[in-house]
Amino acid sequence: MKKSAIVLLAEGFEEVEAITPIDYLRRAGIEVTVTAVSGNLLVKGARGIVVDADITLYDLANQQETADIYDAIIIPGGMPGATNIAASPEAATLITEMAAAGKLICAICASPAVVLAPLGLLTGKKFTCYPGMEETVQGSHWTDKRVIISDNIITSRAAGTAGEFSIAIISQLLGETEGDRIAQAVLL
Repeated sequence: MKKSAIVLLAEGFEEVEAITPIDYLRRAGIEVTVTAVSGNLLVKGARGIVVDADITLYDLANQQETADIYDAIIIPGGMPGATNIAASPEAATLITEMAAAGKLICAICASPAVVLAPLGLLTGKKFTCYPGMEETVQGSHWTDKRVIISDNIITSRAAGTAGEFSIAIISQLLGETEGDRIAQAVLL
């Protein structure tokens, strides 16, 4: 059965943290739906790069049983991108529904602290994030490792770890052999 993932984009997202997972997952044959949190399909990143999303979060949320369709959700960091995702009730609903369904919840950079922690998804779990952001997270176990997998939550540190983050997602969805194949193909 083909695996699928959602990548959430909000104004001010970190481009490397969004594009790397989109690229690597698609190389692995995972269907990736790039989803704009706002009502506009064109989303501008923190460095001014504009990405044309596949669908808006509003339209995605109106599909029946979205949490059943997708295997993973990926939340890039960047500021104010992470804050904009955290401010979206639709994003919060989707993320918590997917977490409750046991799907992979993947967040990088500021997003573990800014998006996942307020939703209670890091409570009792190991996680990592952009240095210094861990100080705002209560009831979790922070580590300075580049990528952490804790149950169905994958977290990573920053743009420089986006490749490893993406390979961890692929390995969880398709197995380590496929993750290793993609890592070798891109010379990671």
